Amino acid sequence: MGKHRAEVRPRYGRIAVLGSSLAVTLIAVLGGTGALPQSADPARASVSVDRDVADTSPQPSYDEPSTTALDPAVSSVQVDPAAAGELAKVAQRADKTLPADSGEGRRVVFSEGRQRVWLVEEGDEVAKTYLVSGSIYDNLEPGTFEVYSRSEDAVGIDDSGTMKYFVRFTQGDTGAAIGFHDIPVLDGERIQGFDELGTPLSHGCIRQRRSDAIALWDFAPLGTTVVVTV
Repeated sequence: MGKHRAEVRPRYGRIAVLGSSLAVTLIAVLGGTGALPQSADPARASVSVDRDVADTSPQPSYDEPSTTALDPAVSSVQVDPAAAGELAKVAQRADKTLPADSGEGRRVVFSEGRQRVWLVEEGDEVAKTYLVSGSIYDNLEPGTFEVYSRSEDAVGIDDSGTMKYFVRFTQGDTGAAIGFHDIPVLDGERIQGFDELGTPLSHGCIRQRRSDAIALWDFAPLGTTVVVTV
């Protein structure tokens, strides 16, 4: 009696389980290498990634400013000329340093180049400093002078306006007095604006804001030293 061979049947159940295991393993490997897309939904993706391993790109430092914006190849920042002018005026108004070779002791100092006056107490202590408008002409040489005349009210040459708190300390080539006073008034209007102080605009004297003219008037009686610098 012959032996019968048992019919070989595939075990589909085990094959399906094996296939599923291989698929899960393959997905895990591909996901770990970044080959598969990541879900943006936090409820569907909860993979924790080691940042030191996964992200090797340079990170911005919050302690140091980026130099990218300073690179002319990638930055073309334009400065508004009007804003730059205002910044320059602010810096000029804040300039309180006495000029070199401005004398010593109690004195008034005027810098032609900086268009600024300093009221200086003993020991070089600056009591007050402010912008002025000096002469547009070259009629005042640097040097040391003293106050020789004062007038609370005065009239300009050739009916060029009225002024107050005139403190004279020298004379020009024509013999006309040169000194400090407030901005002259002509026909009821100041002949220049306060925003123009710091710019030479006068015919010989040093123009000041009214409050500054009063301060210098109170500070500089007859005989007070006046030092004019470049």
